[in-house]
Amino acid sequence: MDRASQVGLREWPPMKTPFADPHYRQPPDRKSMHGRIVRDLGMRIVSGELQPGDRLPVEASLCADYDVSRPVLREATRVLVAKGLVMSRQRAGATVRPRSDWHLLDPDVLYWLIQSKPQGEFVETLLTVRRIFEPAAAALAAQVADDTALAGIAHAYDAMEAAITPEALLEPDLAFHRRIAEATGNDLLAYIGNMLSLALRESIKLSSRHPDTHALSLPRHKAILTALQHRDPLGARQATLVQLDETGGDLSAVLDDLGPVSGGKGSAGPDIG
Repeated sequence: MDRASQVGLREWPPMKTPFADPHYRQPPDRKSMHGRIVRDLGMRIVSGELQPGDRLPVEASLCADYDVSRPVLREATRVLVAKGLVMSRQRAGATVRPRSDWHLLDPDVLYWLIQSKPQGEFVETLLTVRRIFEPAAAALAAQVADDTALAGIAHAYDAMEAAITPEALLEPDLAFHRRIAEATGNDLLAYIGNMLSLALRESIKLSSRHPDTHALSLPRHKAILTALQHRDPLGARQATLVQLDETGGDLSAVLDDLGPVSGGKGSAGPDIG
């Protein structure tokens, strides 16, 4: 039996979101014109091609462009409304809403945001969010996590330790961070942690290009785990901050080696309804 099986990697409960798919950037072709319209218009909005206050192209034009009926187009518009990207009014058409109204933790919207940003900008945006969220979540988990939750975090770390390739390291690394959020016992924090998994997946995949990713990652995560197990909120917060600062350095080194790289705008993204 391999090390990953011994530490319980296969016993983790399956994730119920698209984030569990390791090939999320290479999804199958879209099965419906409805999904294609939502994706195309969503990307045009999130990328800034369509600005807040702009109207979407008129129905007749979009129906002709996509060769679909008005009911199909209107259903796609309703999806964009539900994601906070547009508002729709009778006789006025659909108008792009301010960015502050967008549901950025919606998996599709978050994916489009990742795809539309240059990698360096995306990395800095995500690190800022992580620096605000993760240290506080770790400190709270150190105070309130029960033994079962701590064991789950430890299992994720053990699976990271057992990984022999960057690809094998990805899922347990994601689980480690997700389980800390879950260990807070706060459903909203757990939800936020899960929703951030998509962006974190892309960040980890990028940092895994660093030649020493495994050797660098393990002691940082071990320090967080040790603080949690010792019920040390300040230690957990500090270890998390150190991990994020050093990860930021790793990502900067990778981006410097890659040179100017824009977001992966060619990918289709997650399937939509």
